[in-house]
This record gives sequence, structure tokens and C-alpha cells, in this order.
Amino acid sequence: QVQLVESGGGLVQAGGSLRLSCVVSGRIVSRDTLGWFRQAPGKERDFVAAIIWTDYAIYNDSVKGRFTCSRDNAKNTVYLQMNSLKPEDTAVYYCASGGGIVGVATKSLYDYWGQGTQVTVSS
Repeated sequence: QVQLVESGGGLVQAGGSLRLSCVVSGRIVSRDTLGWFRQAPGKERDFVAAIIWTDYAIYNDSVKGRFTCSRDNAKNTVYLQMNSLKPEDTAVYYCASGGGIVGVATKSLYDYWGQGTQVTVSS
């Protein structure tokens, strides 16, 4: 059974930082695309960042230069370092794992999802 468990969310002031982690069990992710999405109340779940098996990372324009996505295949873990946080970054953040590299910003690429971790940025 494949499980993805996120951690590291919380409450932070604007301008602060958080580091999210997502540990995958039941599946070797070294060849997977690992992604992060977020969903604010009343909104769609949107793409944040993804990292493919070559360690190449792709970002939504709204987080480019502030967020960094990385992976540790030995730990079956993906990270999202979030700096210079803004109130509009407030959302539940989800990690996901999938087997393709085309269309990494689309939810349909991903086969497995975590339960999410809340990130709240106060102004």
C-alpha cells in the first residue's frame, strides 16, 4: 500500500519560512515525478512545484524564486523549502507521486496523494 505523509506545516508570519517534507512508503520513487500542490478554501487545487527523476524542478510562477523543491531518493522523501512567505500562500499543501514527466503541473499525472498539511501565513 502506497502512502504519502506530509509534515512541516504551521503558522508563520509573512516573510517567514517553512520546510515541508513528504515521505513515501510502499513505493520506490527514484524514477517518479514528485509534486506539490496547494488548495486554499473555496479554490481549486493548484500546482506549486514538481521535481522529476533527474532532479530538474519546475515551479508555478507565483512561487518562483521563493520556493525550492528537492528530493532525497535514499529517504524516499521530497521537500518544499518555502521562503519569503506571503498571506496568499495560505493553503493546504499536498504532495503527490506519479510516473510521467510530461504535464507535471496537471493533477492527472499523479497516481498517489498525501493527506495534506496546513500552511497559514499571517500578515
